[in-house]
Order: sequence, then structure tokens, then C-alpha cells
Amino acid sequence: MSHFKNSLSILIFIFIFQIIFTNSIHAIYEPTKVTNNHYGIHIIDTLDLEDAAKLVNSSGGDWGYVTFVIRKDERDTKRWQEVFNKARKLHLIPIVRIATRFENKNWEKPSIDEIDGWVSFLNSLNWVIQNRYVVLGNEPNHAAEWGGNVNPYEYANYLSTFSERLKEKSEDFFILPAGLDASAPNSRTTMEESLFIKKMVEADPNVFTYIDGWTSHSYPNPGFSGSENAYGKGTVRTYEWELNFLKTLGINKELPVFITETGWVHELDKESKVNTSIEKVTHKLEYSFKNVWNDKKIVAVTPFVLSYYDSPFDEFSWKDKNGNYYDIYNRIQSIPKIKGQPTQITKGQIEMAFIPPLVRFKKDFKGFVVAKNIGQSVWEPGIVVTNLFSPNDDLILENTQNKNIEPYQSGILTFNVKNNHPVGFNIFAVSLFSQNKNISNKIYLPQIILP
Repeated sequence: MSHFKNSLSILIFIFIFQIIFTNSIHAIYEPTKVTNNHYGIHIIDTLDLEDAAKLVNSSGGDWGYVTFVIRKDERDTKRWQEVFNKARKLHLIPIVRIATRFENKNWEKPSIDEIDGWVSFLNSLNWVIQNRYVVLGNEPNHAAEWGGNVNPYEYANYLSTFSERLKEKSEDFFILPAGLDASAPNSRTTMEESLFIKKMVEADPNVFTYIDGWTSHSYPNPGFSGSENAYGKGTVRTYEWELNFLKTLGINKELPVFITETGWVHELDKESKVNTSIEKVTHKLEYSFKNVWNDKKIVAVTPFVLSYYDSPFDEFSWKDKNGNYYDIYNRIQSIPKIKGQPTQITKGQIEMAFIPPLVRFKKDFKGFVVAKNIGQSVWEPGIVVTNLFSPNDDLILENTQNKNIEPYQSGILTFNVKNNHPVGFNIFAVSLFSQNKNISNKIYLPQIILP
């Protein structure tokens, strides 16, 4: 009897405590090493996310890509978290290109002084997958994209500084340089791509050590109407020329490719100058996806643009001014695709846990935990389970979860325990597991087994 008195006194004075779960150190994963659905699309309006998902995740596909722009005057965490949450539900992987704002017929030149604000904003978001794909700028070999003057030295400094500061916040940021216009000549307002890259390296010989992948604007030129069978610079295979050129500069780093812009112009109506018919554009895109952009080095191809009604980009749009999609959409949608398997961070926080403090010997019992999803994946039933450990052995648990638990939501996970523990006092450790890995803090619960 004294044994149980002592146990009861321990039970009274022991409080439930929590060991703080140490964050795992994450780092980007190699996107070409996982099963990947490279189909994607470039959108202007985030209201097009659902149509984008129906396109890139069609015909057996899953986890395709979507490229969109965030301007510096749009940095509203609440707004963009809602966009990311929607992309998560639709299984869309975002590629985010950051931009300044348009003024005086040019895009404002990015400022080093504004990088910290960008870093704080980008790091405040719960991203859809572990890799946080960020494109730093757009075609800086055009004066109009850099405050009216082409300056590869400034862009090199901007790229390396921005990359360093993002990586300081999280190693999960996957840094992509601005896509360059491969067909731009040396002129008063543009700089030829190879010269621009050379001058970036002159400014900082290590500049490309700060990137994790390569951004390519592999447009079919001349006139965005070139052949799908063409090779080299200024074609749908521009990315190959770019990677080979980097090697001539001694840059041998293997860079996975993101073609964030490509596509053909098409006729808008019978009175327009016909560059390429809708039928031909559809064939060219279909051929390129199947036979050119199926290169294992390519992570994503997001043609420009899903929907745009105004000049000058309406001639690239896959949707007409009446809101109807051209056959381009339907044909690309019908191409067989694969189910991508991107890496997501699965992580939880146990907020409280309960098991009966007193149970009879060999009497099964129930318990529950209230847990918060603080990761990226949606906890569907069976994805995350509760484990209960004791000094003697592992217990046999049957877990139950009634509904999905979204990131930053809390839910209840109940469990049944087959009790084989001897009479006496026990302290159990409760934690969450996913794919046999601990993903949460631990909470310790005392229990007395009565005869």
C-alpha cells in the first residue's frame, strides 16, 4: 500500500512538461533528383491559380509549377500567404519573381537598401514546399528593367548580396538569377547576353556560387516565331547555349534549369498580321514540351502567359478577350504527365496531451493529443501519427484522425493503447511521427498501473 501512496504523491507533484523540439537544419534539395512534373505556366493574376492547376496537373500529373511576380509595393504577408495556401491545396509549386515598380517608362532600379525588407517578407511566408524558388529580377540586360541603364556590375552585387541575406534566414531559399534576353543586341538600351554575363563575372568572379539554379528565357526567335527544331541562342534551346557558355567561363557548377518564360506569338484575329496561327503555336508548344523540354536538367517550364488581355502581351495569351481558352490550353492539358513528389517539411507542435492517470493492469486505454501543424504539408489521416514511449518498451497504438489538418491549424489526434505494462508507476513520452521520423516536441505524461 505504501508503494501506491508514494506513487500517488509522485503523480500529484509531477507536472506535465515539454522538451522544446530543436528545429532541424534544412537545406534545399536537388529538384532533378526527385520525381518531378516539369509542366508549368506563367500567370499574371493569382485568380488564375485554379486554371493553372487544371492545366499543369492534368492527365495523370501532379505538383506542376506556376511562375508569378510580386512587386515591392505588394508585400502584404496576409495576402500572399493566402495565395500560397491556395497553391498548396491545388498542388502548385510557386516560382516567385521579385520586382520593383514601373515608373517613368522603366522599372525602378532595385536597391541594396531594400533587400532586408524583401528578406523579412519572403521569410514570413509559409512556403508550399521545402525549396523556396525565388528569381531575383528580370532581364537586367535591358535598360528598362534596371532604372533606365544597363549595369551588370550592379546586378552582380545585387544578386550576391540578396542571396547571402536570404540564405542567412533560411537555407531553404533556392536562388535563381534573373532570366536574360538572349536575343538582345549591344545597343544604347540593351546588352548582349554573353557580354552581360562576362561583366558580371568581372565584377565578382564568384557571383554564380550564390545561385542554386539557372533561369532561362528560351524564346523562339526571331520575332517570337522561330522553329521548334532550332538550336542555339535565341531558340527554345537557349538554356543549352547558356549552360555551355557558363562552362567556357570556368563555371562548372551543375545548375538545374527553370525556363520561366518561353512561347510563341499568335494571331489575335483575322485582321492582325499573322505571325503564327493558333494551330501552329499549339503544335510547336506540344512538340517542345514532349521533345525539347523533357531534358532531365530542366525542372520547370512555365510559358508566358496563361491569360493577358491587353497589348503587347495579348498575342502570347492562351486565353482570348472573351475569356475562352485557345486550343493551346486543351492540347497541353491532354499531354500525359507524371505525379511530382516534391519535398515538404512536415512538422508539428504538441499543445497538450492526455492519457488516464490511473488504469488497471492489462486494461487498454485511450488518449489524445492536441497538435498544431507548423510545417508545410497537409496532415491527411494517417500521414502523422502519435507515438507513446515508456522506459519498458514501445506500446501498440491505433491512431485516429477525423479530418485534414492544414498548416498553422490545430487538430485532435486520438489513439487506443494496448496496455501490457506491469503494475506500478510509469512516465510516458508522447510525440508525433511521420514516415518513421519524429516531427514534434515531446510531452511527458505520468500514469499508475493498478493491479
